[in-house]
Amino acid sequence: MIPYGRQDIRQDDIDAVVDVLRSDFLTQGPAVQRFEVAVASAAGATHAVAVNSATSALHVACIALGLGPGDILWTSPVTFVASANCARYCGAGVDFVDIDPATGNMCPARLEEKLERAALAGRLPKIIVPVHLGGLSCDMAAIGALAKRHGVRIIEDASHAIGGSHRGEPVGNCRFSDITVFSFHPVKIVTTGEGGAAVTNDAALASHMARLRSHGITRDPELMTHSPDGPWYYQQRELGWNYRMTDLQAALGHAQIARLTDYVARRNALAERYDSILEAMPVARPGRHKDSRSAFHLYVVRVPAGQHRRVFEGLRDAGIGVNLHYIPVHLQPYYRDLGFSGGEFPEAERYYAEAISLPLFPTMTEATQDEVAGVLAGLLDR
Repeated sequence: MIPYGRQDIRQDDIDAVVDVLRSDFLTQGPAVQRFEVAVASAAGATHAVAVNSATSALHVACIALGLGPGDILWTSPVTFVASANCARYCGAGVDFVDIDPATGNMCPARLEEKLERAALAGRLPKIIVPVHLGGLSCDMAAIGALAKRHGVRIIEDASHAIGGSHRGEPVGNCRFSDITVFSFHPVKIVTTGEGGAAVTNDAALASHMARLRSHGITRDPELMTHSPDGPWYYQQRELGWNYRMTDLQAALGHAQIARLTDYVARRNALAERYDSILEAMPVARPGRHKDSRSAFHLYVVRVPAGQHRRVFEGLRDAGIGVNLHYIPVHLQPYYRDLGFSGGEFPEAERYYAEAISLPLFPTMTEATQDEVAGVLAGLLDR
């Protein structure tokens, strides 16, 4: 089976993890801080807080921005459920903004219309979570301007997009947002096994998220309600969680992120080659944005809706592990039970009826890519 994504583990990665196994710290040691510095540098941000998953990063980001009962978070319907679930963890409501069919990302025009209506109704969201689908940045300049106009905070869900850029600057620099979240799952651009990070330029937000990932506990005397009882002292200032990343994971991530530029370059080269091979086929290739360079975590094509299931199953039957990213969140039973229904976000539902993620990973050979394209061509009606 040719997978849609695959990690690339090299001897440097193994050596880095073994070094930690032979050290004094398997968790809560120096490897995590080294990794955080590397992530912040790659993103062009001031601070990074490493956690055990991007879902955890979204959760602590929402809490740090004050999301709670009575508030609303808006995100894209075409995303993994975590982009919406993070609001529910905080007791907040969720709504969605339909996508731009050219990119699959949150549509700034639809967002503007929805914000204007919400402002008139006195029901603006507290947080907007644009999702950089497949590694392509949303139009953050436009989204950021709209959020600023209405006093709304932004968390970029860049789980797919570390190494990408927008307006010539790295995704994650938070020029148009408060916090950006990355994922380091094995099929992502770089991996820590499981893991994530939240990056920001706000020192107070970074400190708060770091406290939340470790039970809400601080050892900083300046953050305590009274002077420490002794050198052993700590205080739990609020309810937090155990969302810590281990030093084993961080060491793997630190070794991986050293190859970030090469990984993204290879993904882009493979995407450009797919573009060329598929040009004559009746499929829509991934959209681009003139101001952004995708990290190409995913290469998503759109086939005619009437052929979608047959082509998907035909590829799987041929040993090609295609996938579908994603089932629109508002169609999930949990969100239907909250009042959402089919037909509310038509572009997202049209995307779902047509999208297939083809295999794409840095170690993929051109021969494997030709095999994928050949099988796809044989399944499509002309």
